[in-house]
Amino acid sequence: MPDLGHNLDIPSVREHKPEIRPAREDDLPELHRLDNEVFEFSPYPYFVLRQHFDAHGDHLLVLREGDSLLGYVLFATSANLSVSWCLSLAVAPHRRGRRLGRRLMSEALGRLRQEGVHEARLAVQPTNTAAIMLYRHLGFLPEEGVRRDYFGPGEDRTIMSLKL
Repeated sequence: MPDLGHNLDIPSVREHKPEIRPAREDDLPELHRLDNEVFEFSPYPYFVLRQHFDAHGDHLLVLREGDSLLGYVLFATSANLSVSWCLSLAVAPHRRGRRLGRRLMSEALGRLRQEGVHEARLAVQPTNTAAIMLYRHLGFLPEEGVRRDYFGPGEDRTIMSLKL
């Protein structure tokens, strides 16, 4: 019986493994699109993303697979390296549940450690249990209680921190 397929010269489809790298200027339009998709009710305006890129570009990491932007993370670090705040973590909704947020955060935290940053902090909605579980898995601990109106009326947050 002939071998049906084992010796065929079929070109392989090269899959792109998601890569994490610092954002580039040409990522900004897609970053803005993703931010609007993920943070539907409170996305960064384009000019704010641009300013974050200009001011914190080395701490704005993107996760790309081929031509697709799958996520990003943004940290802002104090001049004396005492603390770095996670300002944003976003993963495309259709790619959630695949540990991409964990990969982004782990990469960012590793870079902060290499730079000698002492502590990472973040603010998360107290109802965002998936994010809180991710941050706890990474070693973040919540401060006591919920900070009422942290980002304005009705915008409560739980503050979490990680000693690096």
